[in-house]
Amino acid sequence: MRDGRPSVLLYDWDNTLVDGWAGITAALNAAFAAFGHPLWSVDDTRNRVRVSLRDSFPVMFGDRWEQARDIFYETLRQQHLEHVSPMPGVPRVLEAGRGWPQGIISNKAGAFLRREVTHLGWDRFFGAVVGAGDAAADKPDPAPIQLALSRLGRTGDASVWYMGDTALDMQAARAAGVTAVLIGNADHDGGVERAAPHIHFPSAHDLRTRLRDLA
Repeated sequence: MRDGRPSVLLYDWDNTLVDGWAGITAALNAAFAAFGHPLWSVDDTRNRVRVSLRDSFPVMFGDRWEQARDIFYETLRQQHLEHVSPMPGVPRVLEAGRGWPQGIISNKAGAFLRREVTHLGWDRFFGAVVGAGDAAADKPDPAPIQLALSRLGRTGDASVWYMGDTALDMQAARAAGVTAVLIGNADHDGGVERAAPHIHFPSAHDLRTRLRDLA
């Protein structure tokens, strides 16, 4: 049963465990400015960013996308740690989840993702941290989830929970054959109905309560 005790806890990163949108927005805007594109607000970024850079930049910048990528990454490298902070209630969720193997699967580039995990002092929580570019393809492809499970010595089935905040996260979970768990109400992504999770927790507090009960 999907609402029984999970065997593994896997999480998305941005807007699920942390708020790092200001740093992502600044890096995007540096690339946009260089190419004469309209700038985005933080809300624009939160509402529009879903797939990884290697999937989105060729669409946005055409055959010069690698130049835009380099501008984006250089700006992000300089300041992303200044902006990243835990989402409300998340540190207690991770503490409650220490009875399970835990991992992260994100469409943020792996090197930046791992720096942020270390910066927050969260290395102790995670046995696998998989970002964009680490697997053969990025979410919603199942490859990153499969890679994380391999690093944890596990296989994908309904007892594995993959938790995120978007419909794309739920799509990736279903593609990998694991349980799709929505955190929050996905108001920025068409709502709960569009996300179509197997399990829904309105907040990190609700997730922590369930994990404590299951433990």
